[in-house]
Amino acid sequence: MDMNEGKLTSELQEKLNKLEDNIRELGSVAIGFSGGVDSSFLLAVAHNVLGENVIAVTGADASVPERELKEAIQFCSERNIQHVICKVDPLKEEGYRHNGPDRCYFCKHGIFTEIKKIADANGISFMAEGSNMDDIGDYRPGLKAAAELSVRSPLREAGLYKQDIRLISKAMGLPTWSKPAYACLASRFVYGEEITEEKLHMIDRAEQFLIEQGFFEERVRLHGKLARIEVPARDIERLASDKVREAVYKKFKEIGFLFVTIDMQGYRLGSMNATIK
Repeated sequence: MDMNEGKLTSELQEKLNKLEDNIRELGSVAIGFSGGVDSSFLLAVAHNVLGENVIAVTGADASVPERELKEAIQFCSERNIQHVICKVDPLKEEGYRHNGPDRCYFCKHGIFTEIKKIADANGISFMAEGSNMDDIGDYRPGLKAAAELSVRSPLREAGLYKQDIRLISKAMGLPTWSKPAYACLASRFVYGEEITEEKLHMIDRAEQFLIEQGFFEERVRLHGKLARIEVPARDIERLASDKVREAVYKKFKEIGFLFVTIDMQGYRLGSMNATIK
């Protein structure tokens, strides 16, 4: 594979070679594509290796912000990758709506089931998803759904970590190499808080406003009518400054939150998992 930005270390090149070999053995694959760092990298490598024998499938529902869907569409369009937008509604699943610690299982099981239908209809032999080695240490019930439906995880099979993926993506010239980590909006709910379309839209609007204020790494965690904002520690002072704080509070109240707080620990992935015992 030609690299646009520079050479890789021997270790990274070896991992990339292994990834390409594993994908080549699949022959054809439908990839669950969110437009994030990991799935974009996996899709780009798979397309380079298998060409038209790759289909990207993006699940679209209320937990996916419009900006993420647009970026996914643009990524595939620019590379002439066949892209299917799959309309799904995880809110139909009681286990998803009730938002227990296994919520992600129900969502992923539904999405992978739809991907399987699309793969079969297009004569595609395998399904794949973009989890990496760092995902093994966190609580990821979605991986159970992937295993049950025989979804491959090529990045983990090649021993790739998130930082590896960012470095190789940069070398490949992929615009996603520096994209902030993203998880679906349902991950913003405290466990046990019922997920509804209205609440998902509230979070989406709130996070979009923070992005427009220049906070590109952010989360709005929902606790009833309370919004707990996470930004990196370096950005807390700016968020708390009078002008920004007042604008954020006014907007969040307009969206429907009664209380707005700043998490003093700062932004971190999977903070809701701290409540799991």
